[in-house]
Amino acid sequence: MSRMKPQAACVLLAKFSPLHSSKPARMRSGSAVLFRMILLAALPWSGVMQAQESLAVRQQKSAIEFSQEGTEVNQAAPCLEPAPIIDWEEYQGKFKKSVGVFARKLERKSVPRAHYKAGAVLCTLVVKDKFSLFWRNTFDPASFFSIGFNAAKNQAQHSEPSFGQGAAGYGRRFGANFADLASGSFFGDFVYPTIFAEDPRYYRLAHGGGRRRLLHALGHVFIANRENGTHMVNASHWFASASAVALSNTYHPDNQRGFAPAAQRVAYAAGENMGFDVLREFWPEIARKFKLPFRGEHGAANQSNYEDHSVQANIATNGTSPRQ
Repeated sequence: MSRMKPQAACVLLAKFSPLHSSKPARMRSGSAVLFRMILLAALPWSGVMQAQESLAVRQQKSAIEFSQEGTEVNQAAPCLEPAPIIDWEEYQGKFKKSVGVFARKLERKSVPRAHYKAGAVLCTLVVKDKFSLFWRNTFDPASFFSIGFNAAKNQAQHSEPSFGQGAAGYGRRFGANFADLASGSFFGDFVYPTIFAEDPRYYRLAHGGGRRRLLHALGHVFIANRENGTHMVNASHWFASASAVALSNTYHPDNQRGFAPAAQRVAYAAGENMGFDVLREFWPEIARKFKLPFRGEHGAANQSNYEDHSVQANIATNGTSPRQ
């Protein structure tokens, strides 16, 4: 309802006022007073209605603008997928194929940082990806080779004598070593990274001086990455090591019990992980030295092109895929 203007009100008063009727003067006077009271009361009411209507329109418009602005601000940026692990066919020759078995396991938990794109983040691992990482690491051919070698070494040294000797003793040692590796990967790659929303992979620095890169690799057991890309205490490593050590006492009858032996085994696991992280950091240089294929071997430019392509694929398939 639009507000009545004062000029229109005056015309109405002049035209329709009872003063111009043919009725007696007294009746005309009473009708005129009543008509003017009704008209004057209607004028402010029409203004109130117009004000309320304008306020509702402004509020609706503001709500639409706020919703659009919130959508623009909260719209998640697409994430970048790291280059895929080198295929088995890329390794040529017996020696290179043997190294390739080890390299694929090493590269599976290594990802490069996206230095070439401002604000870029790598796609995180969802729960099923973390479980897949645990499964692949556990049942990787390199894992069985390492387990078999350690079981043979322990039997030669006659460690854990309760396992005995012969094929039966070797089988028990092999089973115990496999359980050690599986439990460590289960807790360290799947359970605790899921609980703490942590990315279990190692983020390779790949630039800067050797000392800086070495310290970066050694520090990974203390500082890790959250799923959103920020830094956090590497709680998954320490909780996983402690859980695996506690569980190992149930199937290693010759293990020494108590806090000090357990702490020693946890420290040994930390040192082992440090060594592998250093190897992951400098693996591109080692691979170039021995002319071995590795992830991102064609440099950051081709890596950027690949990841830009993966971003477009993510957008086309899933819309924007944030780093959760």
